[in-house]
Amino acid sequence: MTEIKFNGRGGQGAVIAAQILAKVFFLMGMYPQCFSVFGGERRGAPVASFLRVDEKKIFLKCEIRRPDHVIYMAPDLVDEREIEATLKPNGIVLINNALTTNEFVGLRKFHLALVDALSVAEEAGLGSTINTAILGAYARTAQTVSMEHLEAAIRDTVPAKVEQNVAAARRAYDLTRLVS
Repeated sequence: MTEIKFNGRGGQGAVIAAQILAKVFFLMGMYPQCFSVFGGERRGAPVASFLRVDEKKIFLKCEIRRPDHVIYMAPDLVDEREIEATLKPNGIVLINNALTTNEFVGLRKFHLALVDALSVAEEAGLGSTINTAILGAYARTAQTVSMEHLEAAIRDTVPAKVEQNVAAARRAYDLTRLVS
């Protein structure tokens, strides 16, 4: 079983990102399970979305405490100590970050990847909703998700600006910096 945690802020699309990625894995013949946690505030408040995926049905119904992969849609939410304490060995850390690769030095023992998903989303006309851009970066980083399946899931799940979202995913895939 692979467990993925998305950390973002309301309005960035963390909930939809988990749903799109769940659809990707479903299209690949796997069993996904996703759920989200957020408070009463919506815009700008922290949001966590969780996704489990396995080759067999999933009966586990609890929050993910030790993910295999963490995706930070809001770089200000990155807590290196929490990542080091909870991320499984050989885990993936993907961060939406316009900064240089000199940041997050302590995370280089994991598979660290950075992408400026906000710039990609803005360039595609999506504003601050970065979900499809971050998923394009995830596809490049994890190398278990094909762009073909991701594009199909975006087309099936995203209600508006479908081609802009597909373009954002492709562009972020190309711009992702694999640091370690």
